[in-house]
Amino acid sequence: MPDFAASGELRYPAIEQEGGTTMTTLAGRLGGVGRAYMGVIRSRTYFPLWLGQLLSNFGDTLHYIALVVLVFRLTGQGVAVAGVVAAEIVPVLLLGPIAGVVIDRFSRKAVLIGADLFRAALVLSLVWPQGVGHAYLVAAGLAAGSTFFGPTVQAVIPSLTTPDQRLAANSVSWSTGRLVQILASALAGGLIALVGTGAAFAVNAASFALSAALILLLPIPAHAGELGAGTKRGLRDFFGEARAGLAYATRDPFVSRLLLVQGLASFAVGATGALLVVLSEQHLRLPPAGFAWLIGAIGLGALLGPLVPNTLATDYRDARWLFVPYVLRGLGDVLIAVFTPLPVALLILFVYGLNTSTGMVVFNSTIQGAVPDKMRGRVFALLDVTWNAMRLLSLAVGGVLVDVAGIRPLYWLGGALLATAGLLGLALLGGYDFRARDAAVAAVD
Repeated sequence: MPDFAASGELRYPAIEQEGGTTMTTLAGRLGGVGRAYMGVIRSRTYFPLWLGQLLSNFGDTLHYIALVVLVFRLTGQGVAVAGVVAAEIVPVLLLGPIAGVVIDRFSRKAVLIGADLFRAALVLSLVWPQGVGHAYLVAAGLAAGSTFFGPTVQAVIPSLTTPDQRLAANSVSWSTGRLVQILASALAGGLIALVGTGAAFAVNAASFALSAALILLLPIPAHAGELGAGTKRGLRDFFGEARAGLAYATRDPFVSRLLLVQGLASFAVGATGALLVVLSEQHLRLPPAGFAWLIGAIGLGALLGPLVPNTLATDYRDARWLFVPYVLRGLGDVLIAVFTPLPVALLILFVYGLNTSTGMVVFNSTIQGAVPDKMRGRVFALLDVTWNAMRLLSLAVGGVLVDVAGIRPLYWLGGALLATAGLLGLALLGGYDFRARDAAVAAVD
């Protein structure tokens, strides 16, 4: 894959000669990435947040698998399991705008701790399940807590790291999180079979509580726009603040274009991501265990993906690092609905996972530097709302398309739309100067 020099010129990571000396080899670059990762992990200002997320990811994975098993046991219906997805999306749509204002106007440490403790109490209640309605309520409550927690994490990372550490911080969080998810997935089946779903829910509740305790150690400073203790203005102007955030996002030349591209990308992948199991059975003709192989290929790619920009990018703040992964993932969706050999499908999905995580860590790192601190919570929350709204629409349209035309046309259309989203992003932001934007934001903050 090409490397992008600071000048924008494509540079391939082959050995180059400069004044008779050999430039840094790929192995040397990987060593540098490893040192950058370890430097971030060892940072006293970042380590508690990273460890808390790691524990929470482990518990969340156990919880999700146990929740699906519990709902299916209680109802015996696959459609009831699909209801869990709806229960997780609706709170994001309803609470996203509110969450953004809370994140930008109140103590972000308090928001993080409150979200963790709220989710711990909810999850613990499932140790004594009271029916499928109880499970749906907990799923919705967890999604509500995450609507506050996730954007807050993205908003505080710039205050806990230096600009040079930002990509490494997002990358190490993503990669170790995926590794923990793989390990938890492998353990979940045996744990549930041995002691039931209650143990998985108890572990997840404990992980939230431990995460809250670790966040207490974080030196999160007061941020731009944070209200002082005892002020009443936050409640009085609440909806005005939400409107101000929306106005900023729609008028800002970077954020407004990014929202358009993200909305199209979410519409493209919402149905294909949810219906991979159907493609596995109807097109690839795989047994149920085969679906796990496909998920494993995506997971392995996602685990290694952040190494790509960290190793090859001279400066990741380039639209090509943001949007070329969309184009490659779109091509992968088209190809996997064409070919049927399992090794080919696994390779395609490995590359898909590689590009997903590459795009994700660059995406988060870019926004953290390009959006002022006082608006960061609202922007991340709005991006979450946009993503989930288009994902829900995609699921509805995709389900109808599969019933009418089959699973393969869904992947052809979804892949074409995702590639189009990438090309649109390159057209809209290909010449955007992210470095100048970062400098301007840093001067304001």
